[in-house]
Amino acid sequence: MTAALSIGIAAAAGAEVGARVAAAAEAAGLHALWVNDTPGHDALAVLAAAAGATERLVLATGVLPIDRRTPDDILARAAGLPADRLVLGIGSGQLRHGAVDRVTDAATALRAGTEARVVVGALGPRMRRTGAEASDGLLLSWLTPEIAADQARHAHELARTAHVALYVRTAVDPDAIPALDEEAQRYAGYPAYAANFARLGVQAAETVIRPAALRDRIAAYRAAADEVVLRAITASGSLDEHLRFIDAVAEAVA
Repeated sequence: MTAALSIGIAAAAGAEVGARVAAAAEAAGLHALWVNDTPGHDALAVLAAAAGATERLVLATGVLPIDRRTPDDILARAAGLPADRLVLGIGSGQLRHGAVDRVTDAATALRAGTEARVVVGALGPRMRRTGAEASDGLLLSWLTPEIAADQARHAHELARTAHVALYVRTAVDPDAIPALDEEAQRYAGYPAYAANFARLGVQAAETVIRPAALRDRIAAYRAAADEVVLRAITASGSLDEHLRFIDAVAEAVA
């Protein structure tokens, strides 16, 4: 079965852009809107605006870091969102010690406090096991299609019903290529990601989708996971660029 196809944006885009992007994504037949939670910006606030502009679109966080967002805080902020459409993606953030145990505890608390689905953002094998066994699934990122397929297969062996979503940084416009390259270089410089790239034997630039290969790369990634989240990388982050992104994706998969 072909993976569901979704779009990802940054919480920094804001509620108004989030609502417009969500409506366009739903109209284009995309599965979900995933919103990155970054310092100074609230993914759940953007999703609240998106919820008001849509009827069916799945609303997801990618991901809420538990080093600065407690389960109680997350549950309180998510209380007004439609639980049947909500996916709470969580991750370890800047935790360096006891991260797997802390994420396991947070996933357990969230699943006890809401009917929304909970998934775990995971790089290494221990965190991937936590995502498969202690939550409803996992969110992978910065992988080639081949590695993503292997990790998804292993997650399904651990838990048959685990949902494996995969973030893929994507540019559809040549003007966005410098921003895409900058994003890859930035993540390659983070110690945890640098260690993961070294462990996997890949470069960050090998795990993105560029405009010239949009159709083929989307197809390759959709064969690797249950859901592919095309994290929109645009030149300036404007609403018009995000809407053009959705149009280009829809054309590529038509």
